[in-house]
Amino acid sequence: MHPYSHPLFLHFIVYFNDNQDYFECHEVLEEYWKMQEDFSKEHPLTGYILMATGLYHWRRGNLTGAARTLTKALHRFQQMPIEYSVYKEEVAVNQLINHLKDSLDRLEGDAIFTPFILPISPALLELSEKAKPTISLLPKNSASVIHKHMQRDRSDILIQREEKKKGSS
Repeated sequence: MHPYSHPLFLHFIVYFNDNQDYFECHEVLEEYWKMQEDFSKEHPLTGYILMATGLYHWRRGNLTGAARTLTKALHRFQQMPIEYSVYKEEVAVNQLINHLKDSLDRLEGDAIFTPFILPISPALLELSEKAKPTISLLPKNSASVIHKHMQRDRSDILIQREEKKKGSS
């Protein structure tokens, strides 16, 4: 199975293109990324995770976080190692790179949030359309999509951050 045909990546596509629910994009793709045998920060899936996170920050008005995160995503796609060439199939990576550059240019000019569509092949579009009924979507511009991180229990993340700070002191 092509890595982009996995149900979690298909959910990512639907959340990204149909719902612009970038928080959920991050969640499902992080789960998928952690399932990879070679899961590391250099894995191509992290580019998508960073991209979704950057767009989430931008939509919420965190321009500094958005620029930093989208820049990292851009570098991941530009510097994708040859052993991951399968991740250049089914998604127009060069077009995606151009979308990220455009987003970064807009951020520099303090432009309002501007979404874009993930450029995917017709075959991947068809698979994502079949996956759509298996997930529930919220309206694109609802506060639930824009401020989704505030709706979950983040105590485990906060504990991990504090432990990391103590360990680096």
